[in-house]
Amino acid sequence: MTSPCRLGHDHLLLAVRLTPNGGRDAFDGVEVGADGLAHLKARVTTVPEKGKANKALVALLSKTLRIPKTAITVVSGETARQKILRIEGDPEDLKSRIEAVASA
Repeated sequence: MTSPCRLGHDHLLLAVRLTPNGGRDAFDGVEVGADGLAHLKARVTTVPEKGKANKALVALLSKTLRIPKTAITVVSGETARQKILRIEGDPEDLKSRIEAVASA
């Protein structure tokens, strides 16, 4: 499986495709786009206005990975469905947690 993660020395970059107004807050596995890049599919119940969907995504990821919200920042795609998140922490540990979520 292609991974949506890129490892740094003290962080991980995670590619996400977010669906706002998704009916529930959940992760729906990993999808490979036409460009060959993988991303974690996520959905949140909130609307995509004034950053509410991004905040809901950060909260969902924080709760799922059991890390503080402050460890997660949106580095690109603030207003787009495709986003890159920077997650501070041990990259190998974070990658294994994300892969467990993606395959659940």
